Amino acid sequence: MSRALFIIDVQNDFTEGGALGVDGGAAVAAGITAYLAEHGDRYDLVVASRDWHNADDDNGGHFATDAPPDFTVTWPKHCMAGTPGAEYHPALDTSAVDVHIRKGQGVPAYSIFEGTDDTGASTTEVLERHGVTDVDVAGIATDYCVRASALDAIEHGRHVRVLRDLVAGVAPESSEAAIAELGHAGAAIVDSSELAPVDDEAGRA
Repeated sequence: MSRALFIIDVQNDFTEGGALGVDGGAAVAAGITAYLAEHGDRYDLVVASRDWHNADDDNGGHFATDAPPDFTVTWPKHCMAGTPGAEYHPALDTSAVDVHIRKGQGVPAYSIFEGTDDTGASTTEVLERHGVTDVDVAGIATDYCVRASALDAIEHGRHVRVLRDLVAGVAPESSEAAIAELGHAGAAIVDSSELAPVDDEAGRA
C-alpha cells in the first residue's frame, strides 16, 4: 500500500482577500503545514495542485467576460499564471510537496486529475508511477475542486479519505452536500486527528 496526500488549490486567490477567497482558507493552509510537520511520514507522496489559468483569454468560458459571473460555471478572473493570486498561500509550507500539478490552462478545470506536473505527466501517471493505492484529500474548495478531485480519485480506483478539518468551502450548504456526496461515493470522511499512527496502519495492511 502506498498513500498520497492531495493538497488542492491552497492559493492566494482562494483564501481570504483573494479574488475568490473562502472563509477559513488561510487556516487550512496553516493546518496542512502543521499536520505535515507532525505526520508527514504517513505519506509516500505529497501532491499539490494549483489553478494556473491563462491571463489573456476566458479559459474556455471559465472566466466571465460578457456577463456577470454566475459563480457556478463562470467566475471572476482568478489564479492567472504567474500572478501573486496563483501562488500558494504563504502559510502553506511547500517543502514537503513532491509533485506540483498545474491545471486549467485555457480550459475550466476543477479536479487535480485534469492537470499535469512539470514534466507534462498526468496525475494518473504520477500515481501509477509511485504505486499509490490510497489518497487523503485536503484543501480548497470543499464544494468544487476538493469534491471533483476526490470523486475522480475514487473513479480511478483509489481508496479515498477526505480530511474534513483541513478543507474549506465556498458555502456551508454546498460544502455539506459535497461531503455527503463524497461519503455516499465511498470516501471516508475523517478528522486528521482521528487517523491511526503509521505503525497501526501498517499492522492492518
